[in-house]
Amino acid sequence: MIDWTYDAAKLSLNLLFKLWRMRVFGAHNVPATGPVIVACNHISYFDPPLLGTACPRRIRYMAKASLFSIPVLGPLITGFGAYPVDRTGPPMAAVRRSVEVLRRGEVIGIFPEGTRNLDGTVQAREGVALLASLGRAPVVPAAVVGTRDPARFGRFSVIFGAPLRLPEGRKATREELANFTEQVMQAIRKLPETAGGD
Repeated sequence: MIDWTYDAAKLSLNLLFKLWRMRVFGAHNVPATGPVIVACNHISYFDPPLLGTACPRRIRYMAKASLFSIPVLGPLITGFGAYPVDRTGPPMAAVRRSVEVLRRGEVIGIFPEGTRNLDGTVQAREGVALLASLGRAPVVPAAVVGTRDPARFGRFSVIFGAPLRLPEGRKATREELANFTEQVMQAIRKLPETAGGD
């Protein structure tokens, strides 16, 4: 069900967001095949659907396992590509579930701060770097601009940067994971400048 539900939703949202003058930059930076992590800033509930609409490949997001037992909502988010993660369980269980998705050659969307970051003070977590290491996946930095106050019907922009990669052929050290997380976040912060956004 994921194929037709996702594609139908993407088509509908694309038409809606075009009314809001959505612009997409750097979509060619998303590798056409293989596992990919798209790491994006997060300031609005509009960010996940905007990112999914702008990305040339289907993006999968982790969601609370309890949501999948809710009638209608469960099948709907499954069709949109979400996969269940028990946030009350061991953290590595969520990591293993995500690594499985990556090893199937799929794309995962991640917001490294873990929550909406309205004032820029939320620190990024190292989960994106850990997944990149375990899933052997490049990380494409992405930035959504213009969603802070969507009620104003301003212009939205989604910008994808060049893929970033950890050293290959060996397990990354804790220092490398920390440095890579900062590298990803710096790339995300610089992206709006490439599109003339703010």
